[in-house]
Amino acid sequence: MNLKEFSYFIERFISDEMAETERQWFLKEMEENQNLKREVDLRMKTDELLRRQEVLSLRAKLTAIEQTRKERVRIKQMMRTSIMKYAAVFAGFALVTSLILFSGRSLTSEELVDRFYKSYEAPSGQRSASTEANIDYILGLKYYNEHDYANAAAQFAKVLKTNPDDMQTHLLSGVSNMEEKRYNEAKKSFTTVIDDNNNLFIESAQWYLALCYLKTDEKEKATEILNSIKNEGGFYCKDARKVLRKLN
Repeated sequence: MNLKEFSYFIERFISDEMAETERQWFLKEMEENQNLKREVDLRMKTDELLRRQEVLSLRAKLTAIEQTRKERVRIKQMMRTSIMKYAAVFAGFALVTSLILFSGRSLTSEELVDRFYKSYEAPSGQRSASTEANIDYILGLKYYNEHDYANAAAQFAKVLKTNPDDMQTHLLSGVSNMEEKRYNEAKKSFTTVIDDNNNLFIESAQWYLALCYLKTDEKEKATEILNSIKNEGGFYCKDARKVLRKLN
């Protein structure tokens, strides 16, 4: 890996967030890579300088904050009365607008997905062994949690080349591709999880596959899956029922 790819691990090493196996792997990498070692030393020195500067900066900021606090309180008191008046007007306007927009018409497939879609919450736990596949997985999670779904999908693809039976990674890959509007790729990933039929991620894969079908205007397929989710009574049961009501 080049220094850019090591950046995530450098931050974890300096922050003392690595598991022991990951830490031993990183120490070995530094022994064999002088550029990496210099980069780590430089960042540690930079962090120390920044901490010292932050202390001085904080003192100055506290003085300025105290000077402006009383003035802000006075302004807020003056604004509070005006805000309360406008809030009542705005609430009424919002209610009328909502009634105009949603009463008497069905939501489109795009609107349904936008209303009910939430990205899958990635796991926080790490895998113990520092193999190349697991390093790719950790990088994929990093990109995923930073909402950099294009790079996340690329890293998860690397993991699946060596471990095609990793259903959790298939699910994360599917959501990443869905975020990038690559719906056909996303459908393949979700279908793989469902067809495996022996993992903990099937219901999530069904939910996101149904939303993919709505995005690609395949309402019959979406309806079939949503009915299945509703009848099984799992985590997505209530949302599936709501979407079905809007589709009908």
